[in-house]
Amino acid sequence: MKPLHWILQFLLLTSILLTFACGVSVKPGERGLRWHPLSEGLVKEPLKDGFYWRAPWNDVYVYPVQWGSFTEKVDALSSDDLQVIMKSAIIIRPIPEEIYFLAQEVGSNWYPKVVRPEFLSAVRSVISGYTMVSIPERSTEIAHKIQGVLEEKLKGRHLEIRSIALSDIEWPKVVLDAIERKQAKEQENEQKDFELVIAQKDAEIMRRRAKGEGDSLKIRAEGEAESLRIRAEGQAKAQENITKTLTPEYLRFKLYDSTNSKFVLLPDELQVPLLLNTEMRALSQRNSAP
Repeated sequence: MKPLHWILQFLLLTSILLTFACGVSVKPGERGLRWHPLSEGLVKEPLKDGFYWRAPWNDVYVYPVQWGSFTEKVDALSSDDLQVIMKSAIIIRPIPEEIYFLAQEVGSNWYPKVVRPEFLSAVRSVISGYTMVSIPERSTEIAHKIQGVLEEKLKGRHLEIRSIALSDIEWPKVVLDAIERKQAKEQENEQKDFELVIAQKDAEIMRRRAKGEGDSLKIRAEGEAESLRIRAEGQAKAQENITKTLTPEYLRFKLYDSTNSKFVLLPDELQVPLLLNTEMRALSQRNSAP
């Protein structure tokens, strides 16, 4: 019984091994191609995800068709002959419906054989048309141009590009020093512009203040001049009125009316004045006093 038992176990193990050895699984995101070396060779119709039986002498080649990201560190020269080192990333995949032609023309290692050299060449070609300082702010535009150049070079290679991006730009030390000096100069100019604006504001305030004080002094001077003019006009009118009332008869009356007056009578027909003793008048006033 023991030899029969061992024979059954051997047959079971052999059938299991043959079962798994004669089958291939194609996972989601992959495509398979049948390989029949004794008959038709590579089958053109791709296999989608699933499990496929095959004869022991046949095979199934599996190709990933999912989007894959590949990053390269590229050194390039800008239009001003300065070295730029940056990381460039590309997202690319084989076209699922054209996997047969990709296998026939390129093979499974399509990225290092075809894409990488063309990718580096496209990055260097596009970067050479931009100055060093303009690369960071125009990185999106540069990436689109690189993608356009690469798509043209890979046309008919059965590959599909989704996007290209630039990142981690490394600057030479001489460029970093120049950028720092430029930024310092720009900050200095901005500070000077700010100080100039403040000085202009201060000058405008002083000018308006001086104008206000000048206007105030002018108004005061005009008021004082108007006051003096009015006073002078009043005095002139008063003097004119007084002059009209000062007749010779009125002046004689005021002369005679004053108690302290000393006067001389001049008869109209006499040519010699008559002098009166004014001391007698003063003596009579003292005698009449109590």
